[in-house]
This record gives sequence, C-alpha cells and structure tokens, in this order.
Amino acid sequence: MSKSLLIVESPAKARTLQKYLGSEFRVQASVGHIKDLPKHELGVDLNDDFKPHYVTIVGKAKVIQELRKAADNIHDIYLAPDPDREGEAIAWHIAEALKNQDHQFHRVLFYELTPKAIRVALAAPVSLNQPRYESQQARRILDRLVGYQISPLLWDKVKRGLSAGRVQSVALRLICEREREIRAFVSEEYWSLTAHLEAEQPPPFQAKLFKYKGKKVNLDNAQQTEEIIAALAGASFTVSQVEQKERQKKSLAPFITSTMQQEASRKLRFTARRTMSIAQRLYEGLEVGPEGPVGLITYMRTDSTRVGTEALNAVRSYISQNFGPDFLPAEPQVYKSRKSAQEAHEAIRPTDVARTPEQMSAFLSKEELALYELIWKRFVASQMNPAVLLVTTADITAAEALFRATGSIVKFPGFTMLYEESKNGLRYENQSRIATHGIRSNHQ
Repeated sequence: MSKSLLIVESPAKARTLQKYLGSEFRVQASVGHIKDLPKHELGVDLNDDFKPHYVTIVGKAKVIQELRKAADNIHDIYLAPDPDREGEAIAWHIAEALKNQDHQFHRVLFYELTPKAIRVALAAPVSLNQPRYESQQARRILDRLVGYQISPLLWDKVKRGLSAGRVQSVALRLICEREREIRAFVSEEYWSLTAHLEAEQPPPFQAKLFKYKGKKVNLDNAQQTEEIIAALAGASFTVSQVEQKERQKKSLAPFITSTMQQEASRKLRFTARRTMSIAQRLYEGLEVGPEGPVGLITYMRTDSTRVGTEALNAVRSYISQNFGPDFLPAEPQVYKSRKSAQEAHEAIRPTDVARTPEQMSAFLSKEELALYELIWKRFVASQMNPAVLLVTTADITAAEALFRATGSIVKFPGFTMLYEESKNGLRYENQSRIATHGIRSNHQ
C-alpha cells in the first residue's frame, strides 16, 4: 500500500517519470487507447441518442490485464495520459477498466516533464473531466458517422479504398468551392513601370512609377505604358525628396501547434504528422547523457501563447547574459491568444532554456535537433527587443512622372540576431526590357 500507481500513455514517458519519481510510484503505460468503437461495424446506436458501443482494441486485453495486476492492493491511482481530449478519453477508459477494485482515481495533467512540474502536478490532481471526455466522444462518433456513411459512396462513384473524414470532407468542400472561384475569375491586364537608376556613387537601385501628371497610376495595357515611356525619352531623373523613418519589427509569439507545424514545413520541409511525431518524442523524454531521459519541450498540442513566470524569468536572464541588456525589454513580452485558447496550457517552449541546441546536438537525431532548435530559437527570440529598421523613401521626378524608391537598413538587429520567420509567396512576371533610359516595364 506504500506505493501509488501512475498510468501514462507511452512507455517513453513512463521511463522518464519513473526516473524522477523513484520507488514512491510505480509507473505503467497504456500504450495509447485501450478502447474504441468496433472496427468493422458502425458502433453507434442511431436509435438511442447516438450511444457509442466501445470494445477493447485488439491486442489491448493484455495491457488491461497488466494494469489490473499493477493496481492490486493500491488505493491511489493517478491517471496521467496527455492533457487533451484524447488523453481524457484514455483516462476515462482506464478508470472504467479498473473500477471494480477499491481505488481512488486522480487525474494528473503534465504540461512538461521536469522534476518540479511533475511534483506540482502530483500535489494538485484534479477530477476526471466529463465535458472534455464527451467532447472527444462526440468527435469520435462524428468520425464514424461520416466515414461509414460517405466512404461507400466514394467507393461507388470515385475509387474503392477511399475514406471520408469528419474534418477532411468539409476541407475538401472548401477546396472545391475555392477552385470554382479561381476558374471563374476573369483576369485583368496589369502593368508596372520600373526605372533602373544609378547615381555617381553605387549601388544601382530601382524606382517604381508612383504618379503621372499628378495622379496615381494604374497601367491597364501596353499602349498606355509605351506612351509614358515615350514621354520620358531624354528626361532627367532628379531626386526631389528624401524621407527617413525608423520602423520597429516586433518579435513573434512562441509556437502554438499550428504555427510550429507551419514553420517546420517552411524551414525544415517536415509534414505536419512528422513534426508532431518528433515533438512527441521531445516532450516525452530523450536520453541526454548522465541526466538520463529528459523532457525537452512543453506539451506540443496547445493553442495558447501563455508562458509561465518561471520560464519567463529564466529566458530573460539568458538573454541578458548572452546578448546583453540592449536586447532585453524592460518588461516581459505578452502575446494574445485567440479567445478559444485553453489557457491552462503554455506555449510550446524548451523546458529549460539553458539546454541550448548546441548542448543537445550530441544526444539528438538530426531531425530532433532541427525541430528543437526551431522551438528554442523562436521562444528566446519572442522575449527579445524588436529590430529597428531605418526606412528611406526617395521621390524621383522625370518630366511629368514621379517615381518612388524605398529601401531599408538594419539600425539595431534585436530579435533577428537569433530568429526570422520564413515567408511563403511566389511572384510570376512576364518581363519585356525597353532599353530607352534604362526603364523596364513589367507585365504582371
């Protein structure tokens, strides 16, 4: 009776927790879900308020037997699957499988696997969350209703073996509607006029036509563009006004699940599934030398940008020591989460900012290190001062035309010393060069 039983989802997470908790707890893994809707039938009673019929997943009877054996003569059982809807469903099904014995169940939510966070969570367990469990159950029922009733239609009309999903089916409709809009779009001709200029001192630069005869220009066709080019023949290009302004470029919020997936796709070419699989390993714990298995990041399924006070203090101290006081804001940066965000979660961040990517490089695989470095840099940069840019705008007159050139230089690098977000976007141009006075017209 001296020990308590702690049940988690994955064996990797179990090993990390067992290392921290020692002989005080016995830690077991359910290896994911133990119950689900039956594989080869609907499993939902359409005549009884969509009541689900759960069965033991094939191969999980042995896991349940091992959990019951581990629970013998133990009063306190701590259910610690992941702190999300799927984890809540696993916790409920484990409790149901063990309920005939004399147990007191406690729900434990681990948002990071560090000694302090583990102790805090175990000291303040909560009750099983029925609304969250029912939310997962509703999503599972919808998956089954959509899949079992629409998939056969796809087999008949499109191709056998295809399946329809609760989310994928709606997403496919949105894609189809957008494609119809694209096909129905009537293209309009558009031209721009750029002067390639060079003063006595380099470098060469470009200026775009901004106004003609005092009005903003919309070039609709080649004839109109050629007429302006002809009117500029022999004209002198003179700088009429120069304006300089400072502009701040602010750092980005630490990652949430969606932004991590997007940035990992852009920078690392990872699929969303691959990103989440690697992040799961970083969260559950990896061997990092003498320390043994350590959870390197906080929980990776989150829509909150909130950061805990202890982590904020640690990262601010790191920035001050390693980048200097000029890079540290007077107050911590606070980012707004969307209204529906679950603020119990934190943003995705390293559990210890002192574990730099350089230090972890000897212990992580290439892809684990790449994702960890991305998370680490984004988090540290999120608490650094903005970059300061000196933006110069030059107005250049030529006959009745006004061209405008804009450029910027970095006055203070701020957070960009460490991290810059990747940008998507491709530009296609039909370019015809007109040699007269170095003017190029871009037909876009």
